[in-house]
Amino acid sequence: MSPERTVEELPRAEAIAHTSDPALLDPPTPTLGELVRARLKRIRKGDVGSLSVYLGLVLIWIVFQLVNDRFLSDDNVHNLARQISYGGVISLGVVIVLLIGEVDLSIGSVCGLGAAILAVLVQNNGWNPFLGIAVTVAAGGLLGALQGFIRTRLNVPSFIVTLGGLLLFLGLQLRFLGKTGTILFPFGGTISQLEGRSLAPVAGYALAAVAVACFLVLGLISRRRHLRSGVGAPPPGLLVVQVAGLAVALFIVVWELNRAVGVPLALIIFLVLAVFFWVLITQTRYGQRVRAVGGNAEAARRAGINVDRIRVSVFAISGAMAAAGGVLSASYVGAASQDLGGSTLLLYSIAAAVIGGTSLFGGRGSAWSAVIGWLVIGSIYNGMYLLNLVSDLQYMVIGAVLVAAVIVDSISRRRATT
Repeated sequence: MSPERTVEELPRAEAIAHTSDPALLDPPTPTLGELVRARLKRIRKGDVGSLSVYLGLVLIWIVFQLVNDRFLSDDNVHNLARQISYGGVISLGVVIVLLIGEVDLSIGSVCGLGAAILAVLVQNNGWNPFLGIAVTVAAGGLLGALQGFIRTRLNVPSFIVTLGGLLLFLGLQLRFLGKTGTILFPFGGTISQLEGRSLAPVAGYALAAVAVACFLVLGLISRRRHLRSGVGAPPPGLLVVQVAGLAVALFIVVWELNRAVGVPLALIIFLVLAVFFWVLITQTRYGQRVRAVGGNAEAARRAGINVDRIRVSVFAISGAMAAAGGVLSASYVGAASQDLGGSTLLLYSIAAAVIGGTSLFGGRGSAWSAVIGWLVIGSIYNGMYLLNLVSDLQYMVIGAVLVAAVIVDSISRRRATT
């Protein structure tokens, strides 16, 4: 080792080769108490993370329950779970687009177009419903990839590309639906069952147990990977607390939904996709590259990441999720119509991702942002509907919540930079 270089200036692997320091050979593992104290210290400094969103959601539930005791009733909770599912699926695609610092304004039109394609294939041409769903989702992915290609190859801002896509796909939706503007799905058919079917009580508890077991396995695998890489790992007590907390939360949710008619199939689809995206973003090399591009695209390019390929793939994923949301929304209303994908769906899908904690500036976000964000928006909309409040107040409240979420995100980034 040259005398000019110290151990601290060497890469970790080279430093270990030149020292016997136990702190380098076996990095210390923080205790659960130390992690809690560190988290409390960050909160006191203003870095609240997603805590403000969770506290806000609890406050929303308390307020609406106090003014209307039907809000947390079994049937209304079941309806809320169904209502947030198709929008939540769309927001999963929004999250991954925002992670790279881009925006997709075409998701609402792709949602409506996806429903129209599904209706034409299944109802008008007699296709197998599952084959029709697969083709619909693939078509959405292809349209998203096309927009991503234009964004990267021609260097056109994603705002302009996807704004044009919004209008183009809306026109295609109207063309597919024809003069009537509506294609109905038969009640009780495969498509309608996606939103209308619920699991038996025992199946709901079994699915919750499987989810907890999978979370435990993923946690153990992640811990083992950290230990093998020599960077230290969280204490075992943290994993125990997380698993126990998840088990209690899932049991309460399933118990509440079973008091109505069971866990909705649409909610299961949404949560399964959320878990898939969580693993994709946090546990895979692809997810690391996506976050790297969102953090600093030029630095990612210099590190050997194909930035253009990542961007195209992200827009393809966004299009596929928008089309999948179109399938669920068509199932929810029982038809493909001109209204699907319009109105406030685009705005709410983007707002949910931001409210849930995904940064508009790229580089920071989680699949669970779509879940918590739609819980907030869905709870506000549902609670105001029960109170028979007019639409203008709904828009103002949700808009205020969105602005507050962006302000919190901006302040957090400023403090992190400082």
